[in-house]
Amino acid sequence: MNRTRRRRGPFARWPRAADGVLAAVLFLTTVFVTEGQGDAPALRSITEVPPVAFVAYAVAAAAFSQRRRAPVAVLGVAVACWALALPTEDTNVGLITLFGLYAVGRYAGDSRWGLAGVAAAVALLVLDGLVLSSPWSETAFGVVFFLVIWYIGRRMASREERAAQRRRQQADQARRIVAEERTHIARELHDVVAHQVSMMTVQAGAAQAVAAADPERARQAMAAVEQAGRQALDELRHLLGVLRPDADRGGLGPQPGLADLPRLVAQLGTAGLDIDVTDGLRTPLPTRVQLSAYRIVQEALTNVLKHGGPGTRTEVRLCEDGTDITIEVVDHAPLAPNRPQAPGHGIIGMRERATLLGGSLETGPRPEGGFRVLARFPRTGEP
Repeated sequence: MNRTRRRRGPFARWPRAADGVLAAVLFLTTVFVTEGQGDAPALRSITEVPPVAFVAYAVAAAAFSQRRRAPVAVLGVAVACWALALPTEDTNVGLITLFGLYAVGRYAGDSRWGLAGVAAAVALLVLDGLVLSSPWSETAFGVVFFLVIWYIGRRMASREERAAQRRRQQADQARRIVAEERTHIARELHDVVAHQVSMMTVQAGAAQAVAAADPERARQAMAAVEQAGRQALDELRHLLGVLRPDADRGGLGPQPGLADLPRLVAQLGTAGLDIDVTDGLRTPLPTRVQLSAYRIVQEALTNVLKHGGPGTRTEVRLCEDGTDITIEVVDHAPLAPNRPQAPGHGIIGMRERATLLGGSLETGPRPEGGFRVLARFPRTGEP
């Protein structure tokens, strides 16, 4: 919640009502206030207002209430009424024209008609000075004042446009963050489900194969299926908990890292894989690097189990190469006919993980048989 809530004035809360009140105030001011001795404002009776000027004031004030919807038209009506009242030498409608200039600058943007209205107002001000025989210094000051008022409106409009652009950028950034988070969660779901379901499928097949001849071994295989299913459910609960913004994060377990590799190897070993791990990493790694490294090894071994089957000899090598780390998973299974040659979701997910860490991924069959996955990325995980 934003505690520094911005206060909104009446012109922002009730724009139509505020514009109507402002139009009424301008009308009353032009009718009852005039220029007295020494250029001081003075009150006058309504009978002192020429009828033509009174009508001009009323029309200009009525049009002014639409200054937000049609600012150029409002300025045009004010200028026309000013020209109409000019022969009477009672030209207080210039006050409404002044507010109309601000409205054009604020709400009309850079339209040509708006700029033409500004030019017409300035020209009429010069003509008014000639009719009333005003000093040129006063006329020049009035011209500058008119332009300054219009410029203030433009600056206010530009300020609002920049604020709106910032809000759009923040909304776009929020949408990008949500999309990236969804991609991350989808990748995690794929890794968890693909690994555990492959484990369960292999174990269930092994249990069915030996159920009649070796019930005890079949029971152990089914126990492994149950354990894999429970682990899958635990990880899915963790990921689904992340999707709940109001959930209590205190009960969620940490994401797996390289310290969990022995458990992963032991689990896949019960499924029949013959895995040899060479860990040459000596430098502590950030959590995001450990998670990606673990998921790459997990996905690569899952693919070995899926396509090579139980009994496949597999080598996992983790080593440091300067400022980079390399992860290599090599299996010695013959290339199965049903092994996909095009990158699947698992390989795409591994490549995305390596790329997000500023690295790369190479995959493909080996000439001497089997399949090779080689990932390389900086130890710091900076893209």
